[in-house]
Amino acid sequence: MDKPPFHPYIILLIGVLSISTAAIFVKLAGDTPASIIAFYRLSLAVIIMSPYVVWKHADELKQIHRKDWILAVLSGIFLAFHFIFWFQSLNYTSVASSVVLVSLQPIFAFIGTYIFFKERFTVGAVLSLIITITGSVIISWGDFQISGLALLGDMLALLGAFTVTGYFLLGQNLRKRLSLMTYTFIVYGMASLTLLLYNVIVNQPFTGYGGEQWIIFFGLAIIPTFFGHSLFNWTLKWLSTSTISMAVLLEPIGASLLAYWILDEGVTWTQWLGGSIVIFGLMMFIFSTTKKVKPKITHVTNRQ
Repeated sequence: MDKPPFHPYIILLIGVLSISTAAIFVKLAGDTPASIIAFYRLSLAVIIMSPYVVWKHADELKQIHRKDWILAVLSGIFLAFHFIFWFQSLNYTSVASSVVLVSLQPIFAFIGTYIFFKERFTVGAVLSLIITITGSVIISWGDFQISGLALLGDMLALLGAFTVTGYFLLGQNLRKRLSLMTYTFIVYGMASLTLLLYNVIVNQPFTGYGGEQWIIFFGLAIIPTFFGHSLFNWTLKWLSTSTISMAVLLEPIGASLLAYWILDEGVTWTQWLGGSIVIFGLMMFIFSTTKKVKPKITHVTNRQ
């Protein structure tokens, strides 16, 4: 294997820091509707990607079958609602709680593969499932003591984890037949169209936002998307998917630290305890399933 031009672990660290900014950008957007933030994040990313995809992948786009377009549409719908639920959760609960709970996606995905693909549970996977649920309950119980709205935010974050799981499961076969750039471009495009339609139906304004909001929109489209997920894709050539999956688990820690420094948002003892238990459970889950189930590239590259 060729020597990498940059140390892959440094690039991996940059990727983790980049995806950790997503929740901070959403918080800084204030009372901007969650669905509008999601729309501009994805649509701007699609616009930025368009010249390269048209130049390099035009032939691949022409050869996509009808069945794959249907999968792409459904996958995009789930991705759109993932962002709506997750971004909306940040209006009610803390960055720490929201990011930890939405990180439960691997557990939802494993349950989904059990239901739809008859994948068997290992003992380690069952134990990790129990551990992560315990941590989630601790977080939710602590947030409920703060306010009912904080608990509502936790539930929305869990819905965000559930819907992003649907996005992964629907796009799993599609990703095998398409290049990563084409797959991402199409699904982001379908999600953008879904969000466009959603915002029209609920009558959310597309204009009237100030310069600060537009900086946030572009920041979301560029930093967690390209400097986060694109760098993860680059490191896949040099590092194992399990290593990258473990690194992604640092996102709740990075996001919580950024929330403390930038937003002056503290972390309660229940969030520390519950979050630590959830992260430990997810680490255990990755270790217990790495040999049995080959991790999907989308598992570590296309969530935030």
